[in-house]
Amino acid sequence: MPTLAALEKIVREAGLIALNYFNNLKDVEVSKKSARDFVTEADVAVEAFLKQALTQQYPQYGFWGEESGQSENQSSRWIVDPIDGTHSFSKGQYYWALSVALEIEQELVMGAVYAPALDDYYTAEKGGGAWKNGHPIKVSPETRLADAMVCTGFACLRNYLTENNLERFARIAQNTTGQRRFGSAALDLCLVADGQVDAFWEQELNLYDIAAGALIAREAGASVTDFKGNEGVFPKQILVTNGRLLDQLLPLM
Repeated sequence: MPTLAALEKIVREAGLIALNYFNNLKDVEVSKKSARDFVTEADVAVEAFLKQALTQQYPQYGFWGEESGQSENQSSRWIVDPIDGTHSFSKGQYYWALSVALEIEQELVMGAVYAPALDDYYTAEKGGGAWKNGHPIKVSPETRLADAMVCTGFACLRNYLTENNLERFARIAQNTTGQRRFGSAALDLCLVADGQVDAFWEQELNLYDIAAGALIAREAGASVTDFKGNEGVFPKQILVTNGRLLDQLLPLM
C-alpha cells in the first residue's frame, strides 16, 4: 500500500512537467478529441509519466487514465486525469489540476488533486481526513442555501446533450447568493472540501474527473450523492455539499 508521502512525490513531479508546458504555451500543440473536447501534448506527457511511475513502483495495481485508457487489471487501480481543465490550461488560466486516485475493489482509498499553477495540493486517505498543503481542511459551516456560494460545470453542453444543466443552474442560481464556474471538476470538489464553496454539482462526467476529489471532499465532511440524494460517487450525476445544504438543494435538482 502506498503512503501519501510517496504519492505526493510522484504527483508533484508530474505537476512540474505540466507546469513546464503551461509556462511555454505558445509551443504546446492543442488538438481535439471531439468538437468540444480538447487535448494537449501536456495531457499525454503527464499521463505517460504518471503511468510509468505508478505502475513501476506499484505493479500490483492496474491503471486507468483519460488519455491511455484501461490496463488489463482493473480490480484495484490508479484512476488518473492528467490535466482536468484542459481548455482552461490551454488558455493560460490557473484553474486546472492533476487528479490521481487509488481504488481497491471498488472502494476509493487514496486521492490527490494538485493545481500546479496555484501551488495547491489536496490529498486524502480513507478514514484519515483531508488535507491542503499539509494542513487539515473541512467543509464550510453554512446552513442557509440563500447565503451559499455554489459551483458547477457544463460537460453536458460539451457533449451536446438535450438533458443539460442550464435549467437546473437557473433554478439554483436564483436561490443562492454566489455562483461560480471554475472549469475543473476535480478542483471544484476540493473547493467544497476546503470550505471555499458550499456545494458543487455536475452531470455527464467520468470517474477519472471526480474520483480523487470526491474522496477528498468526503473526508473533509462533505455529502457525496447523486441528484436524488443516494450516497456514492456517481460521475453521471454528482452532487457534493457541506452536508448542511443537501436537503435544501435536492428539491432544486
